[in-house]
Amino acid sequence: MLIEFDKMKSVTIPNLNGGEGSVTAAMYMDKSGKIMYSVIPAGSSIGLHTQSTGNDINYVISGQGKAVCDGVEEILRTGVCHYCPKGSQHTIINTGEEDLVLFTVVAEQS
Repeated sequence: MLIEFDKMKSVTIPNLNGGEGSVTAAMYMDKSGKIMYSVIPAGSSIGLHTQSTGNDINYVISGQGKAVCDGVEEILRTGVCHYCPKGSQHTIINTGEEDLVLFTVVAEQS
């Protein structure tokens, strides 16, 4: 199955999970999980939240930032992957001057 993010309608969400600014995402979702292409502008963030539905895998396409998962800070840069297991708390913050662009997969788990 082909997922074409560039042909999907993107949604902009202000203050996602209580974060700063907004996040724009194109998302494919089914009963197995979510696959997203997300843009976090400079100065914006995804607020601290518990990963309740499944493991969250974020691959950095471009930009820089930081993730904090269960209190451990990790530096995000192009080419790295941030993994947050189900049940953990995490946030993602754009600390750079350009957009932080992520490819995210959340595999639903029971």
